[in-house]
Amino acid sequence: MSVDMELSVGQVAKRCGINISAIHFYEQKGLIKSWRNNGNQRRYSRDVIRRISLIKAAQQLGISLEEIANAFASLPNGRTATQQDWTSLSLMWKDRLSQRINQLQQLKDSLESCIGCGCLSMTHCPLYNPNDKLQSQGPGPVLLNKKA
Repeated sequence: MSVDMELSVGQVAKRCGINISAIHFYEQKGLIKSWRNNGNQRRYSRDVIRRISLIKAAQQLGISLEEIANAFASLPNGRTATQQDWTSLSLMWKDRLSQRINQLQQLKDSLESCIGCGCLSMTHCPLYNPNDKLQSQGPGPVLLNKKA
C-alpha cells in the first residue's frame, strides 16, 4: 500500500473524532485492523475511517460491540461495509431496536407510576409487589421485563 494511503493512529483518531485508546480498543476487539511499518508504528488503511464511522453510528443506536463484530464478520472477506451493506445491517438491527424502545417505554411508564405512589420500593411496594409475590415469576424486575 502506498504511504499516502496509510494513516497513523493519530490521523485516524483526529479524522474520526475519537481517542487513540478507542482505536486500540476497537483493534483489540477485532473490529478494525492495522499493520506495522518498518519503524514498528501502527498503520491503517483509509477504509478504517468508514468502519469506525459505522461502529460509532451503531453504538449510538445502542448496538453492542459484540453485535457490531458479528455484523462485520458477516461481510465477504472482512471488507468494509458499503452503503448496501449498511442497509442490510440496519435492517437486521431494526427489530432489536424496536424491542429496546418498547422496553424503555415500559420502564419510563413504570418509573412514573412508582414515583407517583411515593414509596420508591420495588421489593415492598404495596401497589406493584405486595409481599414480594412477583418472586415466583423469576429474578430481577419482572414487571419491567414483560414483553409488550
